[in-house]
Amino acid sequence: MSKSHQRRLIGYARVSTDEQATEAQEIELRAVGCDTIVREHGSGASRARPALTKLLREIAAGDTLVVVRLDRLARSVSHLLDVIEDLSAKGAHFRSLRDPIDTSTPQGMFSLQVLGAVAQLERALISERTKAGIAAAREKGKLPGNPGMRDRRPDALAKTAAARQAAYGTSVQATMNDWLPTVRRMRPDHPWDDIVRVLNQKGARWTEARLRRAVRWLVREHLADASLLKKSPPRLPEDRLMTLVAGIAASNPEHSVRDIAVQLERLHERTPRGGSKWSPSSVKNLLDRAQRVGLLVRESSATA
Repeated sequence: MSKSHQRRLIGYARVSTDEQATEAQEIELRAVGCDTIVREHGSGASRARPALTKLLREIAAGDTLVVVRLDRLARSVSHLLDVIEDLSAKGAHFRSLRDPIDTSTPQGMFSLQVLGAVAQLERALISERTKAGIAAAREKGKLPGNPGMRDRRPDALAKTAAARQAAYGTSVQATMNDWLPTVRRMRPDHPWDDIVRVLNQKGARWTEARLRRAVRWLVREHLADASLLKKSPPRLPEDRLMTLVAGIAASNPEHSVRDIAVQLERLHERTPRGGSKWSPSSVKNLLDRAQRVGLLVRESSATA
């Protein structure tokens, strides 16, 4: 979704199952001027909303996200407020056609504040009811929680493990387009810790263990090649720097050699001669070597 188009109305249409259709919602969304409509199939209670996640990541300042009803977007009041907060941080707006919420108007913002107060009260009431229920159960000699999990029955443990694994897989697939291309460019020639540092330069919060687990899951589900998990060959210090610089340049082709030098200093990487200050010429030498060995194509190389 290009950010060059400003002040668009972007519709979001969600239905609960693949058997249902989004046409009815699309008709209403197009009637108010939504030229772009994002479609999603999934339960209202599900946390997995890959299409919505992608939309929120790519929406631009001045755009407005439009839904037919609030329940098409959010699974709870708190989730709705989180989505609107994400939009506001990007300078975008939100509008619901059948509810009095339009964050581009004072009246809509007032309705949003009322919803915020309702959400706070809702959380307090849920907490109070939960505590009261636990206390009442204990008075009757009952223990809270899942009996199967508490007794560690194999069937209950297996069911819980399967649910957690499914939720984890959904999370990995929803974000894989953000980080998997960098992994594919750098593995197996580059060690995992260097890939983590390249990814975290973009604001991610990977650890080596988390990244390896995510890649193993994708390989197991045949969504990534098994060669990504091969052991990295031992490398001379300068070869390691070359692949690290190539990885940084490939992850953001708009970086200049000066930008890369600054990033290397932030990573506390020593120069090939052991110094702490990187010069653009040192970076360029490593980029040229990376091009010669085919690690970096010329179109992705950084400029001065």
